[in-house]
Amino acid sequence: MASLDLSGRHVLVVGVGVAGASATRALVARGAEVLLTATTEGAAVTELVEAGASWLGPLDALPPSVDLVVASPGVPPTDAVLVDAAARDVEVWGEVELAWRLRADGAAPWLALTGTNGKTTTVHMLEAVLRAAGHRAVAVGNVGVPLIDAVLADPPYDVLAVELSSQQLHFAPSVAPAAGALLNLAPDHLNWHGSYEAYEDAKTTIWRGEVAIGNVDDVRVAARLPEGAVTTTLGEPGVGQLGVRDGRLVSRAFGDDSLDLLAAAEVRPPGRHNVANALIAAAIARAIDTPARAVAEGLRAFEPDPHRNQAVLERDGVTWVDDSKATNPHAAAASLSAYPRIVWVAGGQLKGVDVDPLVAACADRLAGAVLLGQDRELVRAALARHAPDLPVIMVDRNDDGAMTAAVRAAADLARPGDTVLLAPAAASYDMFTGFAARGDAFAAAARALGPDVPR
Repeated sequence: MASLDLSGRHVLVVGVGVAGASATRALVARGAEVLLTATTEGAAVTELVEAGASWLGPLDALPPSVDLVVASPGVPPTDAVLVDAAARDVEVWGEVELAWRLRADGAAPWLALTGTNGKTTTVHMLEAVLRAAGHRAVAVGNVGVPLIDAVLADPPYDVLAVELSSQQLHFAPSVAPAAGALLNLAPDHLNWHGSYEAYEDAKTTIWRGEVAIGNVDDVRVAARLPEGAVTTTLGEPGVGQLGVRDGRLVSRAFGDDSLDLLAAAEVRPPGRHNVANALIAAAIARAIDTPARAVAEGLRAFEPDPHRNQAVLERDGVTWVDDSKATNPHAAAASLSAYPRIVWVAGGQLKGVDVDPLVAACADRLAGAVLLGQDRELVRAALARHAPDLPVIMVDRNDDGAMTAAVRAAADLARPGDTVLLAPAAASYDMFTGFAARGDAFAAAARALGPDVPR
């Protein structure tokens, strides 16, 4: 049983999605008086009230009795209740912080990672490696099992592979993982954090623990690396690094003397950015002495998740690729750099991020663009500046047929040898329930194209 004493504490849980519901159950089970608030009454509220929590509905101020706030990761620090809590010096924890404090003596170590892009791929790579080493391990945090549930699991896990977002790290002031890795940094979630500096500050708290790991090829990560950090590179590794030598992943960190891991060509999905992800996963695993054999076996066994640079089909010499998970320009850049001639399907919610540098970098690869979603005009304006002669089709509808229209427009632009790439560079909630639904709609529309589609 965890040692955190919550008996008699008055806790307000802000947000009752998956994370908030998990936190509420743990708080109630430990004797806390739990109050719930959210903008809407979610499906979990009835169950949580039956378990002993009290539903208050939407709030714009902190109830006077509350002495602790637990905020779901979607709730920004500018929320009125959180601002009021800060003004009253009431602690605000995220569900990650609560999970950390609920750990029992001898709890499973946390091997944590964050980054603007590649987090989910990398944490599942790490999970596969840990399981190949014989550990009872699971990927948690911003993916899979709620972190609190994993911490309290019976029987307990041996080790947790923890993916953390910048929002989760913002409200996790004491979390210090056994190893913490930072994949990359680029502007994202600026509307939540308020500035890029605040976003970056949240990300770099991943290094608060025992072993700091970072991708030195990323200039922003390199600029913030703490002294003594283990680093990864796609080049020849120096002492204290993991890198690539003669097409193979090699470790020269953790006392390794050029320890061979596996061929870079065996990493899936293909692409330099995924080799970089694999190096981070290997470094985190080696931080707890995971054998090289298990690193290789785990990376070979890893099955990529859908909607991440996933080939949907090839027809008439045109390849259709779903990278709907590219929800910001930095992520889209990785897939746009992987193909020589692209019909780009893009647009959605840019979240305050400038798309201009991405468009400037990829303009020479584009054969055409089809734009949809809330911020499509911002993408169109960037294309007009950097590729003024590029054929651009705007899909000016937001209903269920928008993606079908976009796919048909892309088919009209594509020629044999082209790749039609859904890499939106933007979030999806303006039109879809999430990036997965957007990717599914793209794939279904592409597969439904008949031979009569104009060319």
